[in-house]
Amino acid sequence: MKLSELLKNVKTTSTYKDAEVKDITDKSSDISEGCVFVCIKGARFDGHSVAAQAVEGGAVAVIVEYDTGVENQIIVENTREAYSRICAAFYGNPAEKLKLIGVTGTNGKTTTTFLIKNVFDSLGIKTGLIGTVKNITGDKEYVSSLTTPDSKELQALYREMVESGCEYCIMEVSSQALAQGRVDGCHFKIAVFTNLTQDHLDYHETFENYANAKRKLFEISDTAIINIDDEYAQKMVEGLDCEVLTFSVNAESSDFSAKNVKCFADSVQYELLTPDNIGRINIKIPGHFTVYNSMGAAACAIKAGADFEKVLQAVSSSKGVPGRVEVVPTNTDYTVLIDYAHSPDGLENVISSIRETTQGRVITVFGCGGDRDKTKRPKMGKIVGDLSDVAVVTSDNPRSENPALIIEDILAGMTECKAKIKTLESRTDAIKYAMQEAKAGDVVILAGKGHETYQILNTGKIHYDEREVVAEILKGNI
Repeated sequence: MKLSELLKNVKTTSTYKDAEVKDITDKSSDISEGCVFVCIKGARFDGHSVAAQAVEGGAVAVIVEYDTGVENQIIVENTREAYSRICAAFYGNPAEKLKLIGVTGTNGKTTTTFLIKNVFDSLGIKTGLIGTVKNITGDKEYVSSLTTPDSKELQALYREMVESGCEYCIMEVSSQALAQGRVDGCHFKIAVFTNLTQDHLDYHETFENYANAKRKLFEISDTAIINIDDEYAQKMVEGLDCEVLTFSVNAESSDFSAKNVKCFADSVQYELLTPDNIGRINIKIPGHFTVYNSMGAAACAIKAGADFEKVLQAVSSSKGVPGRVEVVPTNTDYTVLIDYAHSPDGLENVISSIRETTQGRVITVFGCGGDRDKTKRPKMGKIVGDLSDVAVVTSDNPRSENPALIIEDILAGMTECKAKIKTLESRTDAIKYAMQEAKAGDVVILAGKGHETYQILNTGKIHYDEREVVAEILKGNI
């Protein structure tokens, strides 16, 4: 592919010599003969510092934001945005051949995208999926490394979807992906907003930055479907030109509303109302938040043109999502649930919902990730301590931090909580303690890891699947 073709949708402020391009990258480790190297400034590394190295390594051009003094440099205003557009061109602009549906918010993205895909699958519409748990390109599945992949991987996935005959791509769109321009140049048919609570402030620094990053998705969408019950809903769409549809449990004036909501230990039921229809949803995913996730999914499918009754049937028949209020088989008189909740609001939602339908006690095992927002640690501790009967504080993914110090941060918020508190740095020991503590009718919530089958320590990533840990404890091997 010619360099000039790659740059067709990129505004440059310098002249350049056209050349044949074999590859594109923003990673210094992937520089190769005939590639284009895009210099991106990150939090820990600035690609501009290796511009000369890229040329020496055979790059036919380097994309930069300022003069680096090297040959074959092309100056642009924003290299992140340029990289996204270059990647799209390199793979033949595949997103233009797909109908994109994006879901953003702090909690509920994964479940909502899975539910939307379930509806489309039931209608015989071939659909790709991109998100936290896995990426599906129609006929193939891949383990995810990021909620929203980097620009090059994203465009490669889009192209594979097109080649496999997908009509839609349903994807989670993270705040970091939006802030880093990974979807720049893409246009979404529909965008769904689930909710907004504190998370990722280690990256965004302020809540306002976090909210503004989420809002970017609706600036590149035709229709916004908004959870109007969330206090930040209006901020997401205020002043935008796109069509706005709302869904709600509380507001009478919303376009889609839920009435007569009933929560059970293994499901939720409610009536879905639109201006033209009313029907009942009975979905086998417990928790009040399931009402919002399934409403958002149903509203999205209906807006996309799906039949109302068929949408209700498809949502009602949907199964749970790995790591989202997932019941672990134990053959005991107590219940073990795995959930990905790793933010204050996520924990509050899960524990409160389980509390509503639990006859016995709620025992919560949780920790906080290392090298992430420290301000939420005591908040998470207080929420778990106030809402649980037993709170077992342990490690999550400590990364480079000392797990004991992370636990200290959590305990700072638990000084006056009602729960019995136990601290065990080893997550396996914590799970074992919780299961030994459990009595008939109790629910043990293993919060934070969800679908993950690994743990990230200061020595690197290790295999760690809580389902396997529970099974080994029951066998007496741990």
